[in-house]
Amino acid sequence: MNDAELLRYSRQIMLPQVDIAGQEKLLSANVLIVGLGGLGSPIALYLAAAGVGHLILADHDTVELSNLQRQIAHQTSSVGMTKVESAAATIRAINPDTRITTVRERLAGDSLAHAIAGADLVLDGTDNFVVRYAMNDACFAAGKPLVSGAAIRMEGQVGVFDPRVADSPCYRCLYPTGDDQALNCSENGVAAPLVGMIGTVQAMEAFKLLTGIGTSLVGYVLYLDAMSMQWHKLRLRRNPTCPVHQAA
Repeated sequence: MNDAELLRYSRQIMLPQVDIAGQEKLLSANVLIVGLGGLGSPIALYLAAAGVGHLILADHDTVELSNLQRQIAHQTSSVGMTKVESAAATIRAINPDTRITTVRERLAGDSLAHAIAGADLVLDGTDNFVVRYAMNDACFAAGKPLVSGAAIRMEGQVGVFDPRVADSPCYRCLYPTGDDQALNCSENGVAAPLVGMIGTVQAMEAFKLLTGIGTSLVGYVLYLDAMSMQWHKLRLRRNPTCPVHQAA
C-alpha cells in the first residue's frame, strides 16, 4: 500500500483484527455483485469505500424514477442510464482506485458461471427466485461463498452459504420452492431504510469473509422485523434432500 491508501483506510487498519494484512486482502479481492438495486447499492458503495480492489457489477436494468426512493447508488440525473454505469459513476466518486467491471446483462448459464469463476465472493442483490437459485447452484458448483439478502415491506433477511464450509446449507435448503409474486416490491412495497440495513449487513458479512475475521452467518439466517426493530438469528441446517448437496 502507498501512503494515500494507508491514510484512506487508516481507521480499518487500526482494528487489530484487520491490520495491514486484512486491508491488503480487501485490496486484492474480486467481488461479484448481482443486482444494483436497493440491496446492491449499499453493498457496492460500502465495499468500494472499504477498499475492495475489484468490483464486478452485474445488472441488466436501467434506472427509473421509482428506484430512487431506495437505490442510493443512483441519482435523479441517472434516470435512463444503465444501473451498472450509474453505480460505477457513484463508486468512482467515492473511491477512484476501485477497479470496476460492468456486466449489463441478466446473468445465466455460461455467463453466470464465467462471472462467478472470476470472483472470490458473490453477493446477491436480486429479487427473483429463478436468479437466486441459479446463483446458489453456480456458487456451490464453483466453490465460491454467496452472501444472500432479501427485503420486502418492513422485513428482511441475510444468509451466508459457503461451500468451503463442511455441511454448509445453501439457498435451496432455506427455500426449496419460491414464489416471485410474493416478493415483488412493486406489488408489496418496501421501506427505504430497510434495504440499506439489509444491504449493509451483507457488506459486513462480505468484509468478514474477505479478511478472514469474525464468525460468519454460515449455518444461520438473520431475520429483521423493522416494525418492532427485532433481529432473530435462526439456525439453518443442510437439507438432506436438497438437490444441490445430493449432486455434490
